[in-house]
Amino acid sequence: MAGGVYVGGGGGSSYEGGVTIFVIFTCVVAAMGGLLFGYDLGISGGVTSMESFLSKFFPSVFHKMKNETANQNQYCKFDSQLLTLFTSCLYIAALVASFFASSVTRKFGRKISMFVAGLVFLLGSILNGIANNIIVLIIGRLLLGIGVGFANQSVPVYLAEMAPTKIRGALNMGFQMAITIGILMAGLVNFGTAKIKGGYGWRVSLALAAVPSFMMTLAAIFLPDTPNSILERGNPDKAKKMLKKIRGTDNVDNEFQDLLAATDAAQKVENQWTNITQPRYRPQLVICILVPFFQQLTGINVIMFYAPVLFMTLGFGDEASLMSTVITGGVNMVATLVSILAVDKFGRRVLFLQGGVQMILCQIAVGVMIGMKFGLSGVGSFTKTEANWILFSICAYVAAFAWSWGPLGWLVPSEICPLEIRSAGQAINVSVNMFFTFIIGQVFLSMLCHLKFGLFFFFAGFVIIMTIFIAFFLPETKNVPIEEMNRVWKAHWFWGKYIPDEAVNFGRQDKVVV
Repeated sequence: MAGGVYVGGGGGSSYEGGVTIFVIFTCVVAAMGGLLFGYDLGISGGVTSMESFLSKFFPSVFHKMKNETANQNQYCKFDSQLLTLFTSCLYIAALVASFFASSVTRKFGRKISMFVAGLVFLLGSILNGIANNIIVLIIGRLLLGIGVGFANQSVPVYLAEMAPTKIRGALNMGFQMAITIGILMAGLVNFGTAKIKGGYGWRVSLALAAVPSFMMTLAAIFLPDTPNSILERGNPDKAKKMLKKIRGTDNVDNEFQDLLAATDAAQKVENQWTNITQPRYRPQLVICILVPFFQQLTGINVIMFYAPVLFMTLGFGDEASLMSTVITGGVNMVATLVSILAVDKFGRRVLFLQGGVQMILCQIAVGVMIGMKFGLSGVGSFTKTEANWILFSICAYVAAFAWSWGPLGWLVPSEICPLEIRSAGQAINVSVNMFFTFIIGQVFLSMLCHLKFGLFFFFAGFVIIMTIFIAFFLPETKNVPIEEMNRVWKAHWFWGKYIPDEAVNFGRQDKVVV
């Protein structure tokens, strides 16, 4: 059977302890790191549709937009490499920062990385708010990118290590939930600041990024570090004490022994980057590369970055385009909540596959509707009814992403890597994600200009490919302890040949089904 699953003992070894208020609180607080990423995703698209912002920093785009005629090609009116650089340069900075964050996260702990993320993001938001020229604006964006790189590296790993096995998926998805809250907050802020008289609304939008970054910095000071991280840095007594606290029981010997074994294996590794290329880690390496690659090729950040610009391109008015962005942001948040409730009940694969099929249908529908109205010339407009159908299809697409590739794209890579390659695996996950976020962000407006309505068919084709990949190559990881994940790979019809027998603990009374 494609995508063999692991079964036994409720999905893995049954550890003592339950779900404590302490662990839920720490995970909810840590997940606020997603607000940084989410707020930036949502704020940049709205700001780049504000006339006062465009006239100050991107006058050529502003004049093209103001001087439009009835026969203007709607696909190309926002095509500007400098404008897309404002949005996308953040993600190159995040890519580079993720590699430094990997070392910091491993040597100094997860909470230190989260503190750095919040502090640097705070500096970037201040610079963006006071910027008077494009250079200061870009420097501010680069600092935001460093913050995003550190947060995206450390927060998913922190959540995966703190959470009890049976609700690891739900708690880890708190990161994605925070991203969606950030996106919705940004949409509401843009909708309000666009009405400010005097032309400084964009400054308020950008400067308010200081709020989530301050929350993140403050939270990182008081959060405890994970038992895995404490043990990795040579403090077994402190690690065991923390494990007892987060599990709510003194009987943590079985789980602690698994952590000790994982830590011993990790300490024998001199270089994680060399180690992760070994054949025995081939499944984790492939998943940590392809899952974030595919996540960006769903086309979701086209919607999240440029929703106001996209809706204005399709004929929505200024206010209507910003309100449509708020609506899609709300759908995104609610659908992520659905995923949190479903992921540990139905598993990762079901959500991936259902979401993939729904995204394919919605992207094809949007492409057909735009093609029928605007054709190849880009000249045309939607009636109110047609615009509502476009908005409905985009919302259905966003919902499908939000309960599948959105949260699972962060959850799965963070939970599949053994401790000895976990920081490297997460760094690869973040860097691939950021690299292709940069590429999509930089080329989208040009692709829209040249591919026209075919752009949506382009992304639909990639979603077909990634859905097939999930069906055959991703095993189910629901309810499997994070330090026993090798059993899942050993059971898989394809990946099993890469996992040596000694990598699987056969002492457990579990069974494997392929």
